[in-house]
Amino acid sequence: MRRIDLRSDTVTQPTPAMRRAMADAEVGDAEYDDDPTVNRLQAKAAELTGKEAAIYLVTGTMCNQIAMHIYARPGHLVSCAARSHVSTIEMATSAILSGIGFRPVPTDDGVMTPDAVVASLEPDPDRGPIVDLVSVENTHQVGGGTPWPIEGFRKVREVASGANLPLYMDGSRVFNASVATGTPVNAYAAEADALMFCLSKGLGAPIGSLLCGSASFIEEARKTKILLGISWRQAGITAAAGLVALEESPKRLHEDHENANRLAAAIADVTPTALDVSRVRTNLLFVDPTPLGLTADQAAARLADVGVLVNTVGGKVRFVTHQDVSAADCDAAGDAWRDIARG
Repeated sequence: MRRIDLRSDTVTQPTPAMRRAMADAEVGDAEYDDDPTVNRLQAKAAELTGKEAAIYLVTGTMCNQIAMHIYARPGHLVSCAARSHVSTIEMATSAILSGIGFRPVPTDDGVMTPDAVVASLEPDPDRGPIVDLVSVENTHQVGGGTPWPIEGFRKVREVASGANLPLYMDGSRVFNASVATGTPVNAYAAEADALMFCLSKGLGAPIGSLLCGSASFIEEARKTKILLGISWRQAGITAAAGLVALEESPKRLHEDHENANRLAAAIADVTPTALDVSRVRTNLLFVDPTPLGLTADQAAARLADVGVLVNTVGGKVRFVTHQDVSAADCDAAGDAWRDIARG
């Protein structure tokens, strides 16, 4: 049975160019800052985002945790959109590692309004101001892969600046946001004090994320990395694939977005109430399985039976397109959904 893996854009296989770069990578010891390939990757990330420096880390969650540890004091809060990755998947980790909590901002698709952010900064009656950081997720995954409009991003930045708070961007899929909106990555980055982006999601590299910011922030990030027991050695092997990803992958992200819309249209043709096609802006779509008379887990199991692998999030079926999924694969996944509906 042919397998179509739509669980996440983290499941991609390294491209031939990435494999060649990894095999030929010049390496050193990254912990001594003498791995030349890691250093090139970090310099490239800083250049692309317009920041002074960057640090190569294993995961986006690791980047988020280090940034929040630096910006937020124990016992204080981070203001972020409800259902953000940091306030859901990372909530317990943040409490354990940094002693911080979250003040979720109500939002439909992850794009916070300035007024809602202002309300989230309301001081505690007994302790006074307890929000230390404003965090923005771009694209917002659970919101449907929603890319932030740059105008809204700037307004939230103004709110944070007016309250003398830093703004951090969880830019796990910021290159997808850039392609969808036409906003350069460095324009988003200019509105954030620090940001991270993943190489292993839309960009298709096998491993790694970059945390970017001022030179002093990245120096503090290096110390925090050691505090948390994190180190690289000959990391140039994977960094080489990251350099290929930064050079090649942004050029083709529009294909993932087109494929996501192709699949969304096929699903909506069979079950019109299962999703709003107009909200599929990037490479993620969330589908309500109730028109099938199934739960999300049941629908996922039926799809898996015919070789279509998906994830379930919040009672919905999540499909994620990526470089290893073709238009024909999306057609086949749409046919599988149609067959389940007929059944």
